[in-house]
Amino acid sequence: MDTAEIRRRFVAHFERAGHTPVPSASLLLDDPNLLFVNAGMVPFKPYFLGQETPPYDRATSVQKCVRTPDIEDVGKTTRHGTFFEMCGNFSFGDYFKERAIELAWELITASQSDGGFGFAESALYPSVLDGDDEAVALWKKVTGLPDERIVRLGPKENYWSMGVPGPGGPCSEILIDRGPAYGPDGDFSAEDRYLEFWNLVFMQDELSAVRSKEDFDIAGSLPRKNIDTGMGLERVAFMTQGVENMYEIDVMFPVIERAMELTGKTYGAGGAQGHEDDVRLRVVADHVRSSMMLIGDGVTPGNEARGYVLRRLLRRAVRSMRLLGYEDPALPELMPISRDKMAETYTDLVTDWERISRVAYAEEETFRKTLQAGTSIFDLAATGVKQSGGTQLDGAQAFALHDTYGFPIDLTLEMASEAGLSVDEAGFRGLMAEQRERAKADARSKKGQHADTGVYRAILDEHGPTEWLAYETLDTESRPLALLSGGAPATFLGHGDIGEVVLDRTPFYAESGGQVADAGIIEFDGGRLEVLDVQRPVRGLVVHQVRVVDGEYAAGSTAQLHAQVDPEWRTGARQAHSGTHVVHAALRQVLGPSALQSGSYNRPGYLRLDFGWTTGLQPEQVREIEEVSNRALRADLPVGWQYMTLPEAKEWGAVALFGETYDATQVRVVEIGGPWSRELCGGTHVEHSSQIGTIVVTGEASVGSGNRRIEAFTGVEGFAYLARERDVVGQLTGLLKTQPDDLVGRVSDLVERLRTAEKEIERARVQQLLAGGAELAAGAQDVNGVSVVAHRVDGAGGGDVRTLALDVRSRLPQGRPGVVVVVGVQDGKVAVVAATTDQARERGLSANDLVRTVGPFVGGRGGGKDDVAQGGGTDTTGVDDALAAVVAAVAAAAV
Repeated sequence: MDTAEIRRRFVAHFERAGHTPVPSASLLLDDPNLLFVNAGMVPFKPYFLGQETPPYDRATSVQKCVRTPDIEDVGKTTRHGTFFEMCGNFSFGDYFKERAIELAWELITASQSDGGFGFAESALYPSVLDGDDEAVALWKKVTGLPDERIVRLGPKENYWSMGVPGPGGPCSEILIDRGPAYGPDGDFSAEDRYLEFWNLVFMQDELSAVRSKEDFDIAGSLPRKNIDTGMGLERVAFMTQGVENMYEIDVMFPVIERAMELTGKTYGAGGAQGHEDDVRLRVVADHVRSSMMLIGDGVTPGNEARGYVLRRLLRRAVRSMRLLGYEDPALPELMPISRDKMAETYTDLVTDWERISRVAYAEEETFRKTLQAGTSIFDLAATGVKQSGGTQLDGAQAFALHDTYGFPIDLTLEMASEAGLSVDEAGFRGLMAEQRERAKADARSKKGQHADTGVYRAILDEHGPTEWLAYETLDTESRPLALLSGGAPATFLGHGDIGEVVLDRTPFYAESGGQVADAGIIEFDGGRLEVLDVQRPVRGLVVHQVRVVDGEYAAGSTAQLHAQVDPEWRTGARQAHSGTHVVHAALRQVLGPSALQSGSYNRPGYLRLDFGWTTGLQPEQVREIEEVSNRALRADLPVGWQYMTLPEAKEWGAVALFGETYDATQVRVVEIGGPWSRELCGGTHVEHSSQIGTIVVTGEASVGSGNRRIEAFTGVEGFAYLARERDVVGQLTGLLKTQPDDLVGRVSDLVERLRTAEKEIERARVQQLLAGGAELAAGAQDVNGVSVVAHRVDGAGGGDVRTLALDVRSRLPQGRPGVVVVVGVQDGKVAVVAATTDQARERGLSANDLVRTVGPFVGGRGGGKDDVAQGGGTDTTGVDDALAAVVAAVAAAAV
């Protein structure tokens, strides 16, 4: 049974049982605790947390997931993978334990000819939380299994929570016995033998504290009991397809087969080397698929957060191919195979392939260059270790190669071995552990933000959602509902104090979708509040951050307040947000439909738009984007919006932006000029494109690998920018006595003349420097038969010092040993160059040794070859002593 059929059967089974099919959400959700969706229930968290009312009582989905904590273990075991699909069925206060067990058992045990998975009942073992007698009784009732076939396990395995206060409950896992070849009888910790492939969470408890997976407090029962289940699609696939593990299923093994063709390796060959090859081939199959799915959902490679995870996955895949012996570009050979296998379900992989492949292939090319640079850096480090007589590369050097240059530790180990060196792996692992701990500490600091919303959820539960009127009006008469200070209820705000006010209705736009919040005031009897920010900490509730500018504000008053948005601010914000849509449409018109927005920010008069693109734009492309945008303004295109379902919006051609979360039942589509620009958006907009005024593109630059940014001014700010540019042009034409049309040529001529003058000055300076070379050579000291020049030059940097040293060496008497050491001092830094003649080297004198002699006196170091070496330092007070030491060293060596 292929993977697509398993997915289809799962959804069809639960749809027949009254569940609403819900499409997979993006891997990127706006959740402060998660980089990626890592479980099938994540998109439903607001329902389980009580933040939103679910639009259905029962739902089913096959959710894309990515888990990253075990990246290093991928391929080493057959249980760890990064991308996977979780099949789930969910009940929101509808059915509970018994029906959940019935539905799971029916699908698992029904024959394949009857639409089930056909697992033999004799191989199945349900597990329950030890002490959950109700679950034991229900499993026996539904399945007829004897008591000894139901496994009791502790909370580590069979209790679920989100890791924060909120809902939790006992679980029942369904295990399948794969036979004695995979482990001993009855050892349910042997996961290869008794494999868990389905988990039923009975969400029944309200948790007040969660200290660990096994340590938590149960405050009471939930008012509505829920069901959250998850079935691992890949696990069911490999069990029904008769293969050993998830890497060998129909949607993954073709990548391994192609990798074998490219590398000449054989999967499953056995032996130690065969095992290493198997691990690398599994890494390739997993990471190619995971990277493709992440890029498909809008992630681009980078050095932080999601981008860093993607970069690691791509580079580990490329590195694994290299370690298998394949050094040509690998992703163009492998990723299209993964696309073809996954595209039956995820058709966007085909329609968006140009962008996906461009991002992936560009990252591989970047990494190939990194490997070249990292190899050079490694060679320098290895040479330094050998010259110092060492045999081990320092852990800090290995970590720097990994962390700073993206050089994998496995590659460092391999190259060190080839160079006859070891690596301080313990030191490297220690530094990696410190880095991981810092990352965990950062994650822990962010975790618990659900708990921080408790005060807002209480307000929402008591008063209901805010009547949000930002689309209809700029002012409202509103009733105050709550006053907060420091995240807690407050009774009073004095003059100048900052707090939060919740109103029953508001005209203020709350920050979202890249648009900043409205500015304005809230007037009360006897005073005014300045609105500093507006947010939605929980869906449905609008909260205003305010500062008291007049009077004093006390909670508890029932008097009406007057909320007034600053009309100038709103006008500018509307212009900028609509301008962002216009620039996005122009961008896609100029560059093609694969140039998709990946982020935006707009405030009154200013916009910036990030988009996935791997190369910098040419000036003429930027000008064309600006021209297309302004032509759209001049055309006075109508701007409108309407509501529809998400599938309807996509069918209509509306662009959904990466990383944005959209309502499952209704979305708002904003269009400018009909099909020219259609985007899902909740922002405020102008009514006709001409009201934007103007769009002035001020810059285009990279904001990370595979991501570019355009910035622009709109409206009055755009005209002001052009006026400043006009003033600059006017001042320059006045200074240069020329006309505006001739300004560029005049400035270019001046720049060229300046460059010529600088070259002449530099040539004269070098000639002056070298003019003293003959005099220095003529004045060389005789030290035990060696001509020695040890000289200090103030105001000379490294390049000048080297030029002078080599010039002096060339002027020393022929056929006689000669040594030149020149020390330059410039801007508090020391530059040292030593040079020797052939005869001096025959006497045992080395430029490398002489530079090392100077190093301790000037607080630096250096090195090189026997004929020429150079170094530097930071202590200028030791230069004279260093030169004396050079003479002494020559005297000692030339005896």
